[in-house]
Amino acid sequence: MDLGIEMAGFQLAACVENDRAAVETIRTNRPSLPLFSKSVTDVSGDELLTAAGVRGGDLPLLVGGPPCQAFSVMGTRRGLQDERGMLLFEYLRLVRELNPRVFIMENVRGLLSMTTKATGTDIDGKDSRKRNKLVLDLLFDQFAELGYRVDCFIVNAVNYGAPQIRERVLFIGNRHGLVATFPKPQYSNRPGDGLPPFQTLGDVIGPGFIDPCPEVMDFSPRKLRFLSLVPPGGNWRSLPLDIQKESMGKSWYLKGGRSAHWRKLSFAFPSPTVVTMPNHAGTSMCHPTELRAISVGEAAAIQEFPRGWKFAGSTTDKFRQIGNAVPVRLGKIAGEEVKQLLIRIGAREHPLDCAPQHRVVHLRPHVRTRSFWRNGEVFAGDRSYYSPESDSAQLTLQW
Repeated sequence: MDLGIEMAGFQLAACVENDRAAVETIRTNRPSLPLFSKSVTDVSGDELLTAAGVRGGDLPLLVGGPPCQAFSVMGTRRGLQDERGMLLFEYLRLVRELNPRVFIMENVRGLLSMTTKATGTDIDGKDSRKRNKLVLDLLFDQFAELGYRVDCFIVNAVNYGAPQIRERVLFIGNRHGLVATFPKPQYSNRPGDGLPPFQTLGDVIGPGFIDPCPEVMDFSPRKLRFLSLVPPGGNWRSLPLDIQKESMGKSWYLKGGRSAHWRKLSFAFPSPTVVTMPNHAGTSMCHPTELRAISVGEAAAIQEFPRGWKFAGSTTDKFRQIGNAVPVRLGKIAGEEVKQLLIRIGAREHPLDCAPQHRVVHLRPHVRTRSFWRNGEVFAGDRSYYSPESDSAQLTLQW
């Protein structure tokens, strides 16, 4: 996110990072950037303002991504019962202490459906059992108490030219009551949209790609045996029936879904979401033409990190940093939108009286690019979801 914000024309003034390897990565690539290498819970707004050389109330932009694991549908979804989930309210605290003109807060889509559980207490110490509500509404309420209007955009990086399908939620708040904007999708795989086609995996790591960091968290010999039988763009459904049952175990009897199980990527389509552990059977990111997991350098290219960016730590550390990152392109687009918002703030634009206090905008976040299975037939992933045989009604969907 920070790299994209830089590309939009902002200068990073200070940052907070608690992960040891990520700290070393930042120090390697941005040695002069004031860096607090500790938990955000131990950093005050005054310390950040001093390090950044900014007076309170003069900060144009605060950017943050509280840990998303507590809300991700890929995890246990403990929400506010997970101490990582509670870091959302550390972000709220910093908004209060720093009083920025604008803030960007990034998270996963799963945050939108999380509720305050009927156990324990909320951040304000009140019994959550008496007022179980959406975490989203709780955030909106508390931002409003701080004087911020918030626009929540649910987006997908692939719609803006990234070679990766990756949903994200971006909150853009400002204390001037203005309605923030975010562009409509600029690329599409739907024939009726009249937009340029999605960027693909082959566009970034296809033939001719020179890997700057070929380190790999590879599959076990057992996993490689199964993956050797899967064609490019295929998954577990491409395996012979007896091998499906052997490799999937009891989960085979659950039938549908699990499209990432024994998945081999395809150069012809955008990459699926880059994960922190690409060598798991259930989130497999096997190279299309080589029998191995994608490398650190390939994963970084999919996320569109600058080619000269260096990652510190072990191979596992590097994949954790890359897999947890926001696509650089989304950061750039968000930064460009905030620049325009700051211009409007500087021009003293008057808020719209009819605008809602907060809103949630869906910008085609859920994207399907290919079919692995349809009407009893298996495909190796080289068939577009919007093939001529598809339901014509699906071709006319609008965002």
